[in-house]
Amino acid sequence: MLKSRKFFLEYVSVLRCVTSTAFGGKNFSMSALDILLPNKFSVSYVTAPSMDIAEMIASRLVEKHLAACVNIVPGLTSVYRWKGAIQKDTEVLMMIKSPTESLKELTTFVKSVHPYEVCEVISLPIQHGNPDYLQFLYDATKGGKH
Repeated sequence: MLKSRKFFLEYVSVLRCVTSTAFGGKNFSMSALDILLPNKFSVSYVTAPSMDIAEMIASRLVEKHLAACVNIVPGLTSVYRWKGAIQKDTEVLMMIKSPTESLKELTTFVKSVHPYEVCEVISLPIQHGNPDYLQFLYDATKGGKH
């Protein structure tokens, strides 16, 4: 146990040097170092049938601290197979930025308020980003500062 703790502390020390050098000499706290690690945050894509529904879902996700930010993109055309037939619909796309650890709760919530029988909720991990923006994502969801 002592060896692993020592290794961890050395790793954190090296990580502090690397991030400080890479990001213009900024000193990050331990929680900020965690924020810079890949896969801490994700972008989820959810489509909705209208702007009103997308805005309702987006607002509630932000209110519940499940998302820091939701971009809403209107005018999306989706072509898909549903119950044996090719369908084509105009939809609205939501791009939802959230902590990866909240994805299960986010998905459950979206399914509970979404009008589709099977709603799209797919997520991709954020591998890298502006450290200040990643801090904003953390503060708006977990830190409660924004």
